[in-house]
Amino acid sequence: MNASAAHASNTPAGGPYQAIVIGGSSGAIDVLNVLLPRLPVGLRAAVIVVLHLPRDRRSLLVDIFRPRCALPVQEAEDQQPIQAGHLYFAPPDYHLLIDSGPRLALSVDAPLHFSRPSIDVLFESAADGYGDKLVGVLLSGANDDGAAGLAAIHAAGGYTIVQDPASASMPTMPEAALARFPRQTPGKTPGKTPSNTPSNTPGKTPAPHVLTPEAIAARFVQLHAQRLL
Repeated sequence: MNASAAHASNTPAGGPYQAIVIGGSSGAIDVLNVLLPRLPVGLRAAVIVVLHLPRDRRSLLVDIFRPRCALPVQEAEDQQPIQAGHLYFAPPDYHLLIDSGPRLALSVDAPLHFSRPSIDVLFESAADGYGDKLVGVLLSGANDDGAAGLAAIHAAGGYTIVQDPASASMPTMPEAALARFPRQTPGKTPGKTPSNTPSNTPGKTPAPHVLTPEAIAARFVQLHAQRLL
């Protein structure tokens, strides 16, 4: 495959994307240290992150990432309007959802997958709110939270990425997500859509993109350069 063909194969039919939702658990902070500092000023999408956090203590994520990131970084607040080019972290002991507006919403509904915040809660509400204008990324973690939510994003026509399990310190979470899709070779773009299927059909590729952390960061940069993020 020549360079132009390879570039085209990584270009989604959808976009421009209005939001990136990222979920992870054990091992995901190390990956975020690769991804989030690479996001450029002028990003056209909001970035919303859920990590499994201890429920009985203050989160330090904003303190960790604000000095490292070009984007404004803040902890999400209830009914806060979502702004393009801003990075939001879910607070401890609250589910984080996308509400109409779009706005962020916090919930104290029961934990899901023993977690509050839950990745599935964010991903499923984001799929409902953004449809095919959404990028979903699932990272390292030790349970299956996020697998159903990533499938919902994919079904809505969003652009889905799973961390290559071989690069994850805890591969259970990415493996659970990939188990819902046809088998995919890490680092490869999912197979082409059949010719009788429109390219803008939800779930337009058979499986998420499976990428290492460095490759995910490079994909973000590429999509931004293409004016899709």
